[in-house]
Amino acid sequence: MISTTFSQRSLGGIQRGNTNTNSNNKGKVNVTLSGKTKYTDYKIFSHQRDTTYIDTTLSIKKEYKFNYLRKDLFEFLEFHNQGQTLNNLGYSFNSIHRLPDIGFSAKQVSYLDVEDIKYYEVPTTTTEILYRTGLQQGQVLDALFTINFSKRLNVSLSYKGLRSLGAYRRALVSNGNFRGTFHYRTKENQYQIRAHLTTQDFFHQENGGLTPGALQNFIDDAPDFTTRARLDVNLTDTESQFDSNRFFLEHSYKLVASKDTITNKDFSNLKIGHILTKENKSFEFIQTSLTPTFFGDASSSDPNNKQAQSTITNNELNLEFNSKYVLGKFKAKTNLTSYTYGYDTILNSNSNINKLKIEGNAISFGADWKAKIKNFQLNADASITPGTGRLSGNYIKGEAVYKKDSIFSLKGTLLLSSKSPNFNTLLHQSEYDNYNWQNETFSNVNTRDLGFSLQSKWLNTSLNFTNIDNYTYFNEASQPEQFTDQIVYLKVKANREFRLGKFALDNTFMYQNVSSGSSVFRVPEFVTRNTFYYTDYWFKGKPMLVNMGFTFKYFTAYNANAYNPLLGEFRIQNDEEIGFPTFDVFFNAQVRRTRIYFKIDNATAGFTKKNYFTAPNYPYRDFTIRFGLVWNWFI
Repeated sequence: MISTTFSQRSLGGIQRGNTNTNSNNKGKVNVTLSGKTKYTDYKIFSHQRDTTYIDTTLSIKKEYKFNYLRKDLFEFLEFHNQGQTLNNLGYSFNSIHRLPDIGFSAKQVSYLDVEDIKYYEVPTTTTEILYRTGLQQGQVLDALFTINFSKRLNVSLSYKGLRSLGAYRRALVSNGNFRGTFHYRTKENQYQIRAHLTTQDFFHQENGGLTPGALQNFIDDAPDFTTRARLDVNLTDTESQFDSNRFFLEHSYKLVASKDTITNKDFSNLKIGHILTKENKSFEFIQTSLTPTFFGDASSSDPNNKQAQSTITNNELNLEFNSKYVLGKFKAKTNLTSYTYGYDTILNSNSNINKLKIEGNAISFGADWKAKIKNFQLNADASITPGTGRLSGNYIKGEAVYKKDSIFSLKGTLLLSSKSPNFNTLLHQSEYDNYNWQNETFSNVNTRDLGFSLQSKWLNTSLNFTNIDNYTYFNEASQPEQFTDQIVYLKVKANREFRLGKFALDNTFMYQNVSSGSSVFRVPEFVTRNTFYYTDYWFKGKPMLVNMGFTFKYFTAYNANAYNPLLGEFRIQNDEEIGFPTFDVFFNAQVRRTRIYFKIDNATAGFTKKNYFTAPNYPYRDFTIRFGLVWNWFI
């Protein structure tokens, strides 16, 4: 029998000690495992092949990310039940995709794109479990299992499941995200391959928000309706289902592989590569009986399949080389893309739609460049899709980074994008008369984003200046439109933490200004989040690190977009302004490689005005106590 001893290291890593083995019936065998296993041996690779490590520490950043999406939601406003959807407090345009999407974007806030999938390399079998309580029956479980069968072959399986009933009627959420990955490389890295498979499904009951009478009872804090399930909602038999599956494969072969650095040979890593991505998505709005008073007149042809479905298959062929003449890596690439989106039949007999599907093929050409000059890192990605089809357009992204050791780093980014609006703005069908359209004259959305950021131990700040032509949105009647003028959007964001002994104050501020296009592009002018917290080790021997405090968040009032469940999208509205403060209280602790979280959401809800809404007719969550943990095993 082999026993292994682990000890927690300063950054959440582990150390593997010497091990002795003994005896069986035939004699005694001694085995010694020499050397140490450090936390830096437990690697995580992003889609861009950036390397980080499995981190089991506790920090205020972990507190911000302890939610269903596992990311900082500073620029978002959550619906009351986790996993539903998010309204925007701010927008980012520095990571636009090259191809248009199916749309139904409110249903995809939990969706994991190609860039969200992680790959691993671990010296021992590794597991991570995240558990978080739900709202009114339910919970979240996100489990990861990864193992290296050899030093060069890794496999991982992950599943995130959520089921939460919610405090209001017809607010059940049931989501699932399965991910399976593997990557392999030969001994000399001559051949490399990585792939992943995802299956994702999002089932939501849709209640349409509170009725006018229930809304007034909520605002008046009527004592008979403190149990929120007593409040009436607009829809009582409505659901939505968004499903997706994706297969991704990337592999490359070194044609010239005698050296592995650009200093010894001009073309040390001449590689040929291939990337295959096939992605299917579908959305269906399900209703037992039609509701003309809420969505307008209806005329149904009663089809069996009401799904909007899209399939995009992309094959990329590329040639990459290292050379001192290009200061790093240069990749030339060609993409062959086929796409189809639409329906199997006509859903409304009164519609004028004469085209069931949008489909076609496209070819694009492009290049990537990654260079390093002393403390400067330069990255560029460009592609052009000629022609007149729906995928025609261009994409250019440049990035320059200057890093001065660990003191500070400066980054400048430029993004130029021209691509088709999402498919559901071009073609949409419904049993309701007002939700059928076929827009063949919509132009490409042209986006230009210029950004600067500073990361340092004194201050973290960023500035983005964005121009958008042909901005596509849903108007007050829930119809897609393109804005005829230009959107001009400025966003400035800053973060600074002040420390005094065991206490700290973490502050994040965001200022936004829409100098042109504010009639259709809505954001609050100011958003702030301020967290005061205490950190220290408790008990003899320091077995537990404690992190406790409270977070204040506030955003100025603005005409937040309204949610339309039939479209799975947000639309503009001019009837209601939303802006309110919240206080959240938390107590978090770390014991070895386990992080434990207790949190009270909207702690002051019991004695403040009932003016907290995520979207018109959709209240934000009341006083809610949550518990959860993140637990790592290194076997």
